[in-house]
Amino acid sequence: MSKDNLIHTTLGVELVRKLAGEGDRIITFARARELAPAAGVSEGYLRQALHHLTRSGWLVRLRKGLYALSSTVPGVTAVHEFEVAMALVDPAAISHWSALHYHGLTEQAPRKVFVLTTTQTSLPRARGAEVKRPRDGFLIGDTTYQFVQVKPERFFGTEKVWIGEARVNITDPERTLLDGLTMPQHCGDFAEVFYAFEVRDEHLNLERAIGYALKLDAATAKRLGWVLEHQGVDPSKLEQLAAVPIKGYRKLDPTGPRRGPCDRRWMIQENLPGLVRRSVTSGGGSLGEGGKFKP
Repeated sequence: MSKDNLIHTTLGVELVRKLAGEGDRIITFARARELAPAAGVSEGYLRQALHHLTRSGWLVRLRKGLYALSSTVPGVTAVHEFEVAMALVDPAAISHWSALHYHGLTEQAPRKVFVLTTTQTSLPRARGAEVKRPRDGFLIGDTTYQFVQVKPERFFGTEKVWIGEARVNITDPERTLLDGLTMPQHCGDFAEVFYAFEVRDEHLNLERAIGYALKLDAATAKRLGWVLEHQGVDPSKLEQLAAVPIKGYRKLDPTGPRRGPCDRRWMIQENLPGLVRRSVTSGGGSLGEGGKFKP
């Protein structure tokens, strides 16, 4: 090892040791600068030290000015991907397919981490040749973070949960299901969302779900009413949703084609061939395996 590399390694490892000793798992540049003097790292050398620590595997670069301690550091457990998501944007909540899986509402594990944030939030961007379109997500290591931006007033329905050593924000089951009605493409597909409603079943907080839908938009309220009524919920409990004014029919699956029979009560076009049986609109029914209805 050259003398320069030895200096990089010695000073860098001492800085990592200080950070780990303070309980820091995700580190901003400002926090590293705060602890640098105690590790013998000058402010002028700090950026270079962080660069060498990243290249040597002691740190993982998350975005500009933000790092995570590697699990190779003695006494440090791997930083969970949900914890990383909380550090990438603010506000943030684990959402959509990731939340669906966390709450046990789907057996399908997503290949991305879905993160709800607001339209006022600046999203992290990759550098150089790694730059992708925002809809492709942000890649860190082997994990892709997919950000879903909503207006600030639509950022609600979240709860705090413990994931390993970190406390993270996640959409609660009712908000997660409603997000599935709005953006099923971020939850697998609409059939997967149907299945999730069946799994939640009697554990669904009906009052909360209706309240959330009324805060979101008319189309979500109508889709929720349609699903719940076909799941066997007493129609009298859904009158708030039925009374929401709406102009024109809305597709049950917003990502599907505009074809199929129309339900006048809910102003919904049932555009799911093979998944919706027309007979259940009069007799009720439940959601079966794979999202298919059972009369």
